[in-house]
Amino acid sequence: QVQLVESGGGLVQAGGSLRLSCAASGDTDCISAMGWYRQTPGKERDLVASMSRDGDTYYEDSVKGRFTISRDNAKNTVSLQMDVLKPEDTADYYCAADRSYQHILAGRADYWGQGTQVTVSS
Repeated sequence: QVQLVESGGGLVQAGGSLRLSCAASGDTDCISAMGWYRQTPGKERDLVASMSRDGDTYYEDSVKGRFTISRDNAKNTVSLQMDVLKPEDTADYYCAADRSYQHILAGRADYWGQGTQVTVSS
């Protein structure tokens, strides 16, 4: 089993920045890919950014150029630097991990964090 704990959410004004972090513990040897999803009430959880163990990245179109995902494989952490935040970025953000990068891309990750709330005021 793998446990994921997110931190770094909060309230920020539009144009500001936040950095989300996620720490993995437990059977971390099985983790290959990690990513960040977000969800707003009544909507599906969408992939925002992901990174494979080898460094391949994916960004959802609306966050390209504003968000940056990074990983520390030795520490089993993944971070999401969010800059130039917009009110539409307001959501609950979830960290995810899986042995398969394809599972992360498809939203079928085995392991999920509890989520951290990000609110961007206009």
